[in-house]
Amino acid sequence: MRGKHILLAKDNDLNAEIAVTVLEETGFVVERVEDGIQCVNKVEQMSSGMYDLILMDIQMPNMDGYQAARCIRHLNDKKKAQIPIIAMTANAFAEDRKRAFGAGMNEHIAKPIDIEKLEAAILSVLNERQLQLCSFGRNKNIEKISIKDVYEAETKIKHTGGDQLGKGNHKLEKNEKFTNHS
Repeated sequence: MRGKHILLAKDNDLNAEIAVTVLEETGFVVERVEDGIQCVNKVEQMSSGMYDLILMDIQMPNMDGYQAARCIRHLNDKKKAQIPIIAMTANAFAEDRKRAFGAGMNEHIAKPIDIEKLEAAILSVLNERQLQLCSFGRNKNIEKISIKDVYEAETKIKHTGGDQLGKGNHKLEKNEKFTNHS
């Protein structure tokens, strides 16, 4: 996660300062905006690929997180429109999660924020995004691969140097299991 760029949309100064500190200690590069309008404007102004992820507070002045997410999802630049967005909200009911996903967000984290859960959500969203980018243009019918599958594959590659994966020539099939022969 080190070096990944996060745009934090959070209106409360104290909570934003705490979030920035924690995220930077984890290795992220964080830029903060104070409301949904600033968030959308920042995404529009920056070059494609600038941000790896947006952490979006839901209850903000001027434009809430739901509306900001919808605006981002409708940007003409498809790369910008597909930036992963994680909702951060005090509203933790099932209908709140559904509303966040309906607005185009990729994940939902309830406040108060549990750092381990936030890190897990960020890792999950970034890994899913990486899988989407890797598969783009190769197989339009690719099925979702779980984060556990990715972790197992990465672990296998690290432990075997890639030898058991045919030095990069092995094609992963759905539900294929990695066996450890070391």
